[in-house]
This record gives sequence, structure tokens and C-alpha cells, in this order.
Amino acid sequence: MKDVLLIALFAFLGAAVAGLLGAGVLRLLRHRSLVVSLSVVAGVAVTAMLAGTLTVAWAMFLSSHDLYVVTTVVAMAALVSLATAVLLGRWVAAHSRELTLATRSFGDGGTFAAPAGQPTAELAALARELAATSAKLDSSRERERALEASRRELVAWISHDLRTPLAGLRAMTEALEDGMAADSGRYLRQIRTEVERMNGMVGDLFELSRIQAGSLTLTPARISLYDLVGDALAGVDPLAREHGVRLIGDRIDEVPVEVDGKEMSRVLGNLLINAIRRTPPDGTVAVAAHRSECGVVLSVTDGCGGIPEEDLPRVFDTGWRGSHARTPPAGAGLGLAIVRGIVEAHAGRAEVRNVRGGCCFSVTLPTA
Repeated sequence: MKDVLLIALFAFLGAAVAGLLGAGVLRLLRHRSLVVSLSVVAGVAVTAMLAGTLTVAWAMFLSSHDLYVVTTVVAMAALVSLATAVLLGRWVAAHSRELTLATRSFGDGGTFAAPAGQPTAELAALARELAATSAKLDSSRERERALEASRRELVAWISHDLRTPLAGLRAMTEALEDGMAADSGRYLRQIRTEVERMNGMVGDLFELSRIQAGSLTLTPARISLYDLVGDALAGVDPLAREHGVRLIGDRIDEVPVEVDGKEMSRVLGNLLINAIRRTPPDGTVAVAAHRSECGVVLSVTDGCGGIPEEDLPRVFDTGWRGSHARTPPAGAGLGLAIVRGIVEAHAGRAEVRNVRGGCCFSVTLPTA
């Protein structure tokens, strides 16, 4: 039993010395290629086995012939093991180089495509993560392109909407200055109207910039949805009478919601004003609210005749106003973008769909 323990001790010491030396070599070569690292790891294992075997053979006082035979056998096994490790390491490294080349597509704005072949489990997992990251980057690039396009449209439309009233204001002020205005009171009222409209446009731009910058501060409070809708309907009633549009709000459940009353009033006001302006005279704008599995759903249905299906995904984009809405009465195309921003700030979502004779804008909010 003592001899067995002594043999085990000699084998352990020989293998331990080889392992420590191999760890030092691996640390020195840690910046080299994967093939070198794998070769060092395989060399450490083979050298540890060789050192342990020779140490035990020396401790057992074998004859010169027997020691020579044992050394030859172990050395040949070590050479075959090292050669096999280098070949397998080159195979693994080849897959890593292919993965590196495929990853370069990120910098070129392309899409990652996993290399063909059967890589190791770790490289396959890395390839899957890179593919998922590539898909996210593609989606981000697409959103960035869409956002840039909407910003260009917004600048063009805002410039158009500002140029027309500014030209009118200049003409009216020159007429007043030269004493050419037959009815100065009418001119002054028209100037006030244009100034108020441009002030509203600037206010919308400021609100949208706060939303997009993430600096919109909410002050949630528990509010009855019935009271919220009632106040909004009362606020737009004069505009509805002016356009000859009937307002219907008798399908409102008394559901409590925890929202910022001022911001949600702006949401409802924007939706109702947009619906009234798009609904022809003698048309109807209906407001409804009910509780659902997803939360509280508030909807505004108009009689605009519907929105083309290809335009539905862009309705809430910044600056989008449709092909026909390039004149000042349509606004600057910011109202619905503000609606979506405020609703999403409340952890809700805003949607639109076509219904018979018009479209329905719905806002889903978490239940209080």
C-alpha cells in the first residue's frame, strides 16, 4: 500500500510541475492565435502525462531497457496527440476565422450571415447571438431611415405652412402701415388669428421635442374617464358646431384611470379636433370608452371615409398628413405624433383602423 501511495505521489508531482510550466507558457502566449492556445493546452496535458509516467518509471528503478521502452512508447503517444491537437485546433480556428469575416458585415452596414459548416457549440451559440444582433441593427437602421425621412418631410411642411401666413402677415402689416386697409379691424383680427395658429404650431413642436427627448414629465392622478371625456367634448363643441358635425359620447364607462389629466386632455383634444376636421358636414364623431383585458380602451370614430391601407402604418409618424393634407387647415402633422408620444409615456399604445364610413383611433391605457 505504501508503494502505491509513493507511486501516486511521484506521478502527481511530475504532472503538477508540467501543469504549472504549461500555465506559465499559456499566459505568455495568451495574445496569440487560437491554434497556439489549443496546442499549448494539449501539450500541457501530454507533457503532464509524460512527466508523471517517467517519474514513476524512474522511481521504480526500472532497467535501462525497460525505461527506454516506456519512454519510446510515451513519446510516440505524445507526438501523435500533439499532432492531432494541432490539426483539430486548426479546424476550430478556421471556423472562428470564418465567423470573424462574417462579422465584418456589421461595419459595412450589411446583414450577418452565419458561415456554413458544423462549428463547435460555443461558436454556434456566438453565431446565433450575432444573427440576433444583426436583426436588431437592421431594424434600428430602418427606424432611423424612416425617422430621418419623416424629419425631412416635417421641415418641408413646416416651412410651407409658415411661409404662407408670414407672407399674408407681411402684406397686411404693410397695408396698415401705408393706410391702404379699408377695414383695419378685420386686418387686425386676421393677424391675430394667424399669430395664434403659428403659436399653436410652435407649441406643438416644443411638446413633440420634449416627448422625443424623453423629458416629458407626467403627474399621474386618479381620474374618472367619464369626466375626462366630458371635459374634452365640451372643449371641442364650438368647433364641431362650426363644421356641422355631431358629437356622440354616450358610451362611456365610468372607469378610473391613473393618468396626467392635462396631457390626456391634450390627447383627446387632438383626436377629436382631427376627427372633426376630417368629417364632412352632417357627419358624426363618436367617443367610446370601456374596460378590456388589455386595460382601458378609449376610441374616437369619425366619418372621414377611411384611410388607404398603405398609409395606416404612417398615421402616427411625425409630420405625416396624407397626400391631400398640405394646406394649413390640416395642421402641421404633429397632433397624432404627440398623441402617440403621450400615450406611450403612460405605458399605453395608440392604434388606428378603418371602419365603415371612416376610421377609429383607439388609445389603450393601463387600468388604475
